[in-house]
This record gives sequence, C-alpha cells and structure tokens, in this order.
Amino acid sequence: MRALKIAATGMSAQQMRVETISNNLANMSTTGYNARRAEFADLHYQQMARAGTVNASDGTVLPTGVQLGLGVRPAAVSMHLAQGSLSATAGDLDIAIEGNGYLEVTLPSGQAAYTRDGGLKRTGEGLIVTSDGFPVAPEIVIPADVRSISINADGEVYAYFTAESEAQLLGQFTLAGFSNPKGLEAIGGNLFTETAASGPSLVAAPGQDGLGTLRQGYLEDSSVDAVREITELIEAQRGYEMNAKVISAADLPACFCLPLLSAPTSSCPPARSARNR
Repeated sequence: MRALKIAATGMSAQQMRVETISNNLANMSTTGYNARRAEFADLHYQQMARAGTVNASDGTVLPTGVQLGLGVRPAAVSMHLAQGSLSATAGDLDIAIEGNGYLEVTLPSGQAAYTRDGGLKRTGEGLIVTSDGFPVAPEIVIPADVRSISINADGEVYAYFTAESEAQLLGQFTLAGFSNPKGLEAIGGNLFTETAASGPSLVAAPGQDGLGTLRQGYLEDSSVDAVREITELIEAQRGYEMNAKVISAADLPACFCLPLLSAPTSSCPPARSARNR
C-alpha cells in the first residue's frame, strides 16, 4: 500500500527534525552558535486525473483533478541567523562581534575559514590564534613585554608597555561578510568555509560596508531559544507518532476502522453476522 511508504517518509522527516533540534540543544552553550531549522517539501504527485482535462463520460472540464501525494522529503537545514547576547568575560583577547561579519582564520592547509567565536588566545611567540590554534587573519603578534592590550570597536589592537605611557598600535582585525551567510559550509569547531552559495568574502574593517563592530572583554552566546526548541521537539514527536499509527493501520487487513488511528489494536473487530444485526 502507498500509505506505508508515505508514512515512512513522514517518520523519516520527523526523525531528521528531532536530530536537528537535538543538535541545537546540545550547542546551547557554544559561543556564537546559530540555531538550525529543518525544512521540508512534498514529494512527487501521481496524477489520477489532471485538472482542466475533459471528462470522457459527459464532456465536462475537470475543475480540480485528482492528485495523490507520495510523501515528504528534506529540502534544507538552514541556519537561523540571529545576534546572540553578549556575556562579559573580562578577557583581554575575548572579542564579540556586534552585527554582521566573521573573523577570518587560516587553516593548516592554507585555506581561509570564518568564525564568530571570539575567544582568542596567544601562542608562545605572541601570535593571536583561535582556541584550536589557527592564526587569525591578518596575523597580529603581541610582544612579550606587553603590560596590557586594548581592542577598540574598529578592531585596532593597542599594546601598553611598562616603560612607555602611550599605547602602540600592533595591528587591526578585519571582518568578512557574505552576500548569503546561510550558504556557508560548517566544518565544525565553530568554523565555516566559503562556498559558491555563500559568495566570495567581502573583507573590510569593523563598522564599514555593513559589518559589525567589536567589543573587547565579551563573548557572543548561542542564539538558541530553549523554549522554542522544546516546543518544536514535542511537535516533532507527535508527528512521528501519528505517522507510526498510519503505518500500523495500513498494515492491518483491509477493514476501514477509523478508531485505529487513535487507538491501535492488533486486529480488526470481527464483522457482525446477519443474525446479530
């Protein structure tokens, strides 16, 4: 029966939705994480009678036709872009992006990657890197005798030395923007890579060309809304159960018992004989 296969696609879709929600909840504490949303589309339709065709029996034109759907399929898992709240850390190399844009980092292969995780660190040579040790572009090196570091909203990094009263400019962070940030490919570790869907990166100083600004001593929290995720999780579980009931009903002998959709049983009730009617 077609109902078995149709309901199976529904169960598979709801399972994918549950997995997406589970990943969102698992990343509630991930710096700069944006929630994902599973999106679906209907499958092909079997045309039993096309709309607008002429009825052979009486010559009338069918106003609607008969189209039988064959289920559902995954269409996309898109990223819900939203600004996370900022949490104060008091770290001199912790920076949060207020607005659009990504920090550019250099992978060991030389490929550029992008992140909104501003929890930066310093190597033994003074190079500013991510938590995984990837250098931030453009590379900025902090001298060993620096007393403190200041990063302004424009991304300029100033160093204060013990023997000097005035700050020294070490470099300036840049941000990368994309025409379609949802087209970026997530590779793990809070990193994204450029794709044909995202378009090329547009690198500029913070606060220019529609990019955000930087705030030192803060980190961007995850934008996951726990209440919304739990609500959607309940909806997905209910949808999964309803499709499972359809499979149970379709697997029974051909007796059309509507109560089966609400209270599944192992077999259909016996038909009444003419004597008991």
